[in-house]
Amino acid sequence: MHSIATFVKQRRKLAGLTQEEFSVRAGVALTVIRKIEQGKINLSADKLNTVLKMFGHEIGPIPMKRTTKL
Repeated sequence: MHSIATFVKQRRKLAGLTQEEFSVRAGVALTVIRKIEQGKINLSADKLNTVLKMFGHEIGPIPMKRTTKL
């Protein structure tokens, strides 16, 4: 499974965009793109979704396997 950082970086490169070009198209600051591609975890979900929507994706809850019942 790919990390979000790897996903965004690979998709951006496949689109032939620099980080700066991509930030302009996505409508977010260049620092946001850099933080995402570096795997920084202190990003808002809104900013991350803005970037992921460029590729037709968004983050959301994913069910996890439970090993114990609550």
